[in-house]
Amino acid sequence: MKKLIAAIAGTGTFALAALTLSSPAEAQYREKITNDPGLCAAGKGPAVSVAITGIKESKGTIRIQSYRATKQDWLEKGRWIYRMEAPAKAGTMRFCMPLPKAGHYGIAVRHDVDGDGETDIFGDGGAMSNDPSINLFNLGKPSYKKVGFDVGSGVENISIRMRYR
Repeated sequence: MKKLIAAIAGTGTFALAALTLSSPAEAQYREKITNDPGLCAAGKGPAVSVAITGIKESKGTIRIQSYRATKQDWLEKGRWIYRMEAPAKAGTMRFCMPLPKAGHYGIAVRHDVDGDGETDIFGDGGAMSNDPSINLFNLGKPSYKKVGFDVGSGVENISIRMRYR
């Protein structure tokens, strides 16, 4: 009988471990990736093709991050899903942001103009999906309800306008 209980307990532990391993997209946060436009090709997804417009100069770094558009995750430290960085180019830049599964997401963009890795509210630019207003009263953190958009199993196309002080 003890062997049967041990076998069942062992099976339960194994099943729990297998269940945990079978859904990495649910537990995934903070993965740095490179821009791969092929992930936004026809028949691919889930992903979002992001056009960032209004980049004021070819200086510094553009950082784009995806978040789940939930109160618990949106712009919370360490709760981003994927992050890409690239040298800034004035005008419009395009990124393909893969997503772990269909769902409700938000995108945040920062232009670190001097490339020092620090946020400078007087020089750096910022942008978010759905182009919500950003001001000193909300400290650049609009509600997840304003930035969220749905992504199905394919590729969603969005445009985000960069804003500077």
